[in-house]
Parts: sequence; C-alpha cells; structure tokens
Amino acid sequence: MQTLPFLYRGLMVCLIVLVLIIIGGTIYGVFFHAIPPDHKPNKPTDDLRVSGQGQTFTGIGRLRVSTTDPQPGMVILFVSFTFYPEDKAFSEELALRIRDFRDIITDYIGSFSADELHRQGEEGIKAELLRRFNSILRLGQIEILYFSDFLIVG
Repeated sequence: MQTLPFLYRGLMVCLIVLVLIIIGGTIYGVFFHAIPPDHKPNKPTDDLRVSGQGQTFTGIGRLRVSTTDPQPGMVILFVSFTFYPEDKAFSEELALRIRDFRDIITDYIGSFSADELHRQGEEGIKAELLRRFNSILRLGQIEILYFSDFLIVG
C-alpha cells in the first residue's frame, strides 16, 4: 500500500520535469535562436518560380469523356500542370477546385464530336481548357497545361 503514494509522487515529478523542459525549449527557441540571414518569411510567388521548386499537380486524374457522335466515341486524357506548394493559398484553392476542373473538361470535351476534336488538335484544346481553368481561379494562375494521356477513340 505504501508504494502507491510513492509511485504517484514519482510520476508527478516526471510530469513537472517534462513541462519545465517544454517551457524552457520554447523560451530558448523564441528568444535565443538566431534566424538564418537568408530566411525570408513571405517570399513572393515570383521568387518561387525563379527557384524552380514547382511540383506537378495531378489531382484531376484520368478522365474518360464521351463525344457527341451518333455512335459516341471516347476521349481519354490525364491533365496536369506545375504549381508551387510554397504558395499555400493557391495550393488550397487548387485542391478545392478539382471537381470544377473535372466539370470544365467534361463539359468542354463532351460538347464536340471526335472529328471536331481532331480538327482542334491537342494544343487548341489545351489552350481553351487553360483559359477556362484560369477564369475560375482567384489566387493565382496556371501557366501551362500538360496532357500525359490524350487519346480520341471513335
């Protein structure tokens, strides 16, 4: 029976020591830790582009869209583009707009026949999709779209 109060006291001492270590580390980090000279807290987006730290946004995924032909064909495409994850607000907007991007692709591609899509060509389709994507974005713009898959069947 005597060991329980001793155990509780030991645990309480350990808890107090941990709290003191956490508080001490926080105070040291805030007041005594030097900020590196090259640290810029709010880099503008242009600096991010220059640094070449872009990543590929592939959140839209592979889409299969039916054409307007009497015997509907199928367009299979995978759209991606470069974005800068350091721009948190724009990255969040892109994540929230994935369904909108898919709807734009489906509505645009699905409004043409396979022959009309062939006549427009891949570059024409990319240009129009890019224009439509950028028209709904408020916190940044997409510079270039890439199709890693683009197949018109039918």
